[in-house]
Amino acid sequence: MTGIRPPLIAFESVSRSFDGGRVTALRDVSLSIGAGERVALTGRSGSGKTCLLNIAGGIDIPDAGRVLWQGRPVSARREWSALRGQAIGIVFQEFNLLPTLTSRQNVELALMGGGLSERVQRERAEAALERVGMAGRATHLPAEMSGGERQRVAIARALVRRPALLLADEPTGSLDSGNAEAIAALLLRLPEEDGMTLLMVTHDPALAARCPRRIRMHDGSVMADEPAGVLAA
Repeated sequence: MTGIRPPLIAFESVSRSFDGGRVTALRDVSLSIGAGERVALTGRSGSGKTCLLNIAGGIDIPDAGRVLWQGRPVSARREWSALRGQAIGIVFQEFNLLPTLTSRQNVELALMGGGLSERVQRERAEAALERVGMAGRATHLPAEMSGGERQRVAIARALVRRPALLLADEPTGSLDSGNAEAIAALLLRLPEEDGMTLLMVTHDPALAARCPRRIRMHDGSVMADEPAGVLAA
């Protein structure tokens, strides 16, 4: 008899505080996210969204509770490092591209240490850039590109290892409306094309509403977890 497939990532009674316990970022958060879901994390600044995203990627470690990856608890930083290298991609609002490297070289950085030849690294980086519409800018430096183009390169870097989970922290927050729409459309179609799971922090209610699931946070707690159309703005 086949067992029930566990969620891709799950949080069990996760809490996180800072400044010697004087600042509580997360309070007893429990939720599960399955493969192929598109999930928006919403809430005011300081509600715990980015903290939860950082814990989902192993950038931060909870003080209490545990995180499970495909049903298996993960806690050691070396385990999280391995997951980020193989199964978790991260897109930041501020791009975080190295200014002295070309688009292709920035994407290739994500493949270093994986045992691939230089030729394969280059081919995969070029394929990732082509996927986000940046094949023609592979040899350009970040300073030679617009904000939208830099964000596309950052997404290519996150996608080049073909992750199961893509984490995006306000990926359209620093872009103009035209570029923001293009980036949003690109991110939202990834689960449909690849079965990739998308967990995205956003302050934009219109963008959040395009995700089939929206989780609203307040003061470090999950206040609502419903299909987007059910939640009030």
